[in-house]
Amino acid sequence: MMIDWGVKMKETLKSALCKGKEYAATNILFVTFLLTSLINGILVRQFTIGMGLDVKPMLADLVVVLLIGSFAYFLKPKHRIRYFLCSGTVLTLICMINAIYYKNYLSYASISLLATLTQLGGYTDAVIENILEWKDFIYIWEIFGLIFIHLQLRKKGYYEKVEELEAPKIRFLNTIVVTLILLGLFISMLTKTDIGRLEKQWNREFVVQEFGIYVYQLNDLVTCVRTKLNSMFGYDEAAKKFREFYQDVPEEPTTRNKYTDLFKGKNVIVIHAESIQNFLIADDFRGGKPASFNGVEVTPNLNRLAKEGIYFSNFYAEESAGTSSDTEFTFNTSLLPSSSGTVFMNYFNRDYVTTPKLLKEKGYYTFSMHGNNATAWNRNVVHPNLGYDHFYAYKSAYDIDEKIGLGLSDKSFFRQSTEIIKQIDEEHENWYGLLIMLTNHTPFSDINRYAEENDWNYDVSYHYEKVNEETGEKEEVIAPYMEDTKLGNYMKSAHYADEAIGEFIEELDEAGLLDNTVIVIYGDHDNKLPEKQYNRYYNYVPEEDRVMNCKKEECNVVVDDYNYELNRSVPFIIWTKDLKGTKYNQEVKSVMGMVDAQPTLGNMFGFYNKYALGHDIFSTKENVVVFPSGNWLTDTIYYNSAKDNYRQIDPNAEISREEIEKYIAYSDQMITISNAIITYDLIKKIGENTENELLEETSVGDAA
Repeated sequence: MMIDWGVKMKETLKSALCKGKEYAATNILFVTFLLTSLINGILVRQFTIGMGLDVKPMLADLVVVLLIGSFAYFLKPKHRIRYFLCSGTVLTLICMINAIYYKNYLSYASISLLATLTQLGGYTDAVIENILEWKDFIYIWEIFGLIFIHLQLRKKGYYEKVEELEAPKIRFLNTIVVTLILLGLFISMLTKTDIGRLEKQWNREFVVQEFGIYVYQLNDLVTCVRTKLNSMFGYDEAAKKFREFYQDVPEEPTTRNKYTDLFKGKNVIVIHAESIQNFLIADDFRGGKPASFNGVEVTPNLNRLAKEGIYFSNFYAEESAGTSSDTEFTFNTSLLPSSSGTVFMNYFNRDYVTTPKLLKEKGYYTFSMHGNNATAWNRNVVHPNLGYDHFYAYKSAYDIDEKIGLGLSDKSFFRQSTEIIKQIDEEHENWYGLLIMLTNHTPFSDINRYAEENDWNYDVSYHYEKVNEETGEKEEVIAPYMEDTKLGNYMKSAHYADEAIGEFIEELDEAGLLDNTVIVIYGDHDNKLPEKQYNRYYNYVPEEDRVMNCKKEECNVVVDDYNYELNRSVPFIIWTKDLKGTKYNQEVKSVMGMVDAQPTLGNMFGFYNKYALGHDIFSTKENVVVFPSGNWLTDTIYYNSAKDNYRQIDPNAEISREEIEKYIAYSDQMITISNAIITYDLIKKIGENTENELLEETSVGDAA
């Protein structure tokens, strides 16, 4: 008897379709939970990395949601709504929190970062104004959808009918079987690289891109638990890697250059310039010109200092979720931020080799100053551990006579700090001080209130002349340009911060405090504003009061992901009035990261940190900037770890895959070693052990 396979296939498909319809008809609430959760997963990827409809992460999300939903079969049909509402609420919050978090940090949230939520007390306005949008709350439709469907089903007596028909144990097992089949299909699509990056969880964007938001969050939970366990039980392996990495690093510096000991014995003032970016001083997209409006530069004082001092124009903050605190840590230690949590909140009690400690060994008095609460980012605890003799903060040290944004205005902060530094200078032969600026902190809008109350203004509109068609005379026309925009407010705030720095330099000079002093200025991170703000800035047409559509017309600057990332560089300036007009006044264009600041300054001031991961920029020929995400940058390439792709910066450079792999391995090693030092306190436990052996007496509790 001949078998008609065509007919057989049709019958099989028809049977499967009928069973599918029957399953859906008797599992409406489950299907609703499944679809709404999947759609939310698609939305969060689309709103963040723009890859919502990729098959692989959708399949991963489906596996997770099926697994979660299957346990509802242990409840009676009428009680399952409680389970689905609880599960749906958790998944909704995962989507919502990650969507909001991504806009600020270009990464996804981690359970290990929950400690940083305590820092939001003073930043509520910034979150509401600069970050929250209507689409951030769209995910709650899942909850309303479940409630609506439940009410309709209850009204029709659906649950009683279904309870008579179903065998819950069989349905649970069938759902698990389907889940396992889909999981097997998903695993077959993975590469070795995918699995490695999931395990490390350093590049969160890549994990969400390939595994979906729900797998990412589950893996993040596992990673956090594993990190805690590793901190108790993974000490031996970390110690081995630490010893191997540092075994050939010399105890003393071995290279010298024309900058060696240049500033030895001089006092130091470090200005932590909140949210100041390089494009304000020298914009590569505008031929290296400083940002200006109507002939008035945004940062004239910083521009002058950059010309008169040593200006590092390709300097990048290697910060992560700890933002400003990460920068403080990296600047002082030449280590990368922690991949799990933040150093200032989670690993503040470790023993680090810091610039203040190294200078104290040379007789310096060290201090830090800030116009915000001492407890912000746990600084009141961390700064003494970093080696600062005294932390002058907010109400304890300053008269709060003028507030802008989060705390004391920069101008008042600098003015009052000058008086404190005068006293320090009288009592100590050498000193090193960190001054943390505050006014130019997001959300930037409070500068408008200050401007109104103090008759102060920085115009970010566009003025141009136009011939009046009726009179034939030229007249001035004002186009709004950057007025009433977030980036426009940032420009105004940055102009104010620059004025404050200029006044501070003058006050120090009048007080005689610049005669033996070096000023070091670094931007702590970018302004955290999205790409669309820069699209308006670069591609505005004042005559038509519109922004160019780069998809339909040729733009001045295409603000794509790579250009946006490269434009996030921050200034690093070393200035002293003693060197004006000398051979040392120069722009250093080599790429440089925050980890390179300490070794570079160490060469100039005569101190050395064996455990620094960075390099003296004047003693290295080929520098690599490693970011905590796994991305890296050289003078020729910017590599995106999530995309496994790169932007060639130097069009004439020859780039091979071997070179890419070499730098990938290097960045992986830097992140691994830095995390090992931070997690296990290895500098104290091994570095200070003169015999360089494992400390066998180290207990599990100590290692944690």
